[in-house]
Amino acid sequence: MTKKTDANEDTGQEVPNLTSRILSVSKRERHPSGKEFRVLSVEQAKQLSREFHCSLRRIWISSMEQGVGLRCNLRNLESVSLQEQLVLFKARVAVIGAGGLGGQVILSLARLGLGRIVVVDPDVFDETNLNRQALCTHQGLGRPKAEVAVEEVEKVNPALEATGIKKRFTPATGPDILAGTQVVVDCLDNIPDRFVLEQTARDLGIPLVHAAIDGFLAQLMTIYPEDQGLRLLYGKAQETPKSPLGNPVFAPNLVAVLQAMEVLKIVLGRGETIRNGLLSLELESGRLERFSF
Repeated sequence: MTKKTDANEDTGQEVPNLTSRILSVSKRERHPSGKEFRVLSVEQAKQLSREFHCSLRRIWISSMEQGVGLRCNLRNLESVSLQEQLVLFKARVAVIGAGGLGGQVILSLARLGLGRIVVVDPDVFDETNLNRQALCTHQGLGRPKAEVAVEEVEKVNPALEATGIKKRFTPATGPDILAGTQVVVDCLDNIPDRFVLEQTARDLGIPLVHAAIDGFLAQLMTIYPEDQGLRLLYGKAQETPKSPLGNPVFAPNLVAVLQAMEVLKIVLGRGETIRNGLLSLELESGRLERFSF
């Protein structure tokens, strides 16, 4: 389920005459702010990909290196610069879990233009997932979540590289899954697996964006390898009784978008992450609080 890409496509190696063709077919388009940007559409990029016999990803990278933005990301460009879009497009992020949290994280990262997304989930969609999981539809019931996630990323932007892994994240599988990853996103549903993920990320020196939900409650924390992390929240890696509250759609959707924002901040090195603290959301009462440790 991995998209095949050229090994050297991120190195800046130039395809002869590609730069001039990009500049000739791209067009200037006005942003709602009034500023004009030169952009390339998906269809134009596909045409160039066929013409030069290279991947769509190579076309996107060459375009941004020449100061030509992607039309699908035009509305991002006043908040996320073209240079930052290129950094995001070259980044690799792993999302562990493709359910209530993970589905929305994956879609948000795809629309942000995050270039390489690894999705890890051993499960298939069930009818009880329809109430909250962004990737779940009646047509997809019984299908692997990781497989559906790859397809949905491609629908958003066919130049993105999505990898679906239908395995459980374990101490044995984890190191290979996270190799080469810049950020890992915790979208799991149990405490023991979260501790396994945290330890693997710590061993590899990778920041972890944690979130959890319970009914209308949600929490968020970004954990760097040297931080105490999950011990501050849970103490030990032990399972707790299942909550009777269930998970209506609001909490996972909201906190998943905040997780995607944390990924942006880590990859681009901008803003202030929710580190050495906890962002707590209580949606029924409308409370949002940040605690420091």
